[in-house]
Amino acid sequence: MQYDVCGIGNALVDMEFKVTDDFFSTHNIEKGLMTLVEEDRQKQLLEVLSSEHNDELKRQCGGSAANTVIAVSQFGGKSFYQFKVASDDTGHFYLNDMKENGVDTKNTTENLPAGTSGKCMVMVTPDAERTMNTFLGITGSLDEAQIDEAAIKNSKWLYIEGYLVTSPTGQSAAVKAREIAQKAGVKTSLTMSDPNMVKFFKDNMTAIIGDGLDLIFCNEHEAMDFTGKESLSDVREELKKYAKSFVITLGKNGAMIWDGTMFIDIEPHSVEAIDSNGAGDMFAGAFLYGITNGHSYAGAGALASLASSQVVSQYGPRLEWTQSKDILKSFK
Repeated sequence: MQYDVCGIGNALVDMEFKVTDDFFSTHNIEKGLMTLVEEDRQKQLLEVLSSEHNDELKRQCGGSAANTVIAVSQFGGKSFYQFKVASDDTGHFYLNDMKENGVDTKNTTENLPAGTSGKCMVMVTPDAERTMNTFLGITGSLDEAQIDEAAIKNSKWLYIEGYLVTSPTGQSAAVKAREIAQKAGVKTSLTMSDPNMVKFFKDNMTAIIGDGLDLIFCNEHEAMDFTGKESLSDVREELKKYAKSFVITLGKNGAMIWDGTMFIDIEPHSVEAIDSNGAGDMFAGAFLYGITNGHSYAGAGALASLASSQVVSQYGPRLEWTQSKDILKSFK
């Protein structure tokens, strides 16, 4: 196989800021969730953030699945990403950043369409919680044209971003990608992405899952909202109906894995969390790298726990390349 993981998802340039809870109450922002906003609203908030705080932390290519396929690449795997950006400064920045992180794509500077590329404001509070206001821009019209059938067929795993449920064309593309993978014998995986995606788009999420996937990633809240169950024991039994295996991340309590035959508890790493942005994306990336490069589900879970603990102890959803290599060395 040419690729370990082929992802499909939104393409957003992440702009991260430090804020306090007062900022949310003043500007009527729901804390801890991803909220879709119009471009004017995002511009207004960005102007306030720039004038009041003046401490943008990072700008880099993002989107949930993008962070995951970059993590696969940084650990030494081979990944491909299917996405849509426009031929504007933001789109060119995104494409270059993706290539610099070793991720292949069929997008080139010559074939980008006119329009406005998507942006995501990531606001981090002192309790390490991340809140996102996202203007999708052109990525909101991601459709089957962005699918690279050959890349999917030449991958060990397909990884689908749950945020695609908000767009009819994005959802259709996700379903199409899943069907291509299943027909080719490529394993399929999905991240539920955010509690709001499950809460408001459950039918769309179920459509992407279809008759069942090989692997689902979710956190405890997403799992409970999706299954309608209130206890973790009931949740995990219900999830077996939707996937052959799954990972439920539990924040400071680690994670729980169903590998198809047994449940595995993954121990957390005690760190001072300052930014939870990208923790789930990193867990998925490290885990997928692990299971495509000779590790068991237990071993991949341990690697993912270590990697995600490193991410939450710093700002931004990604590790540096040297950090990824150091984690692999210490893990071995």
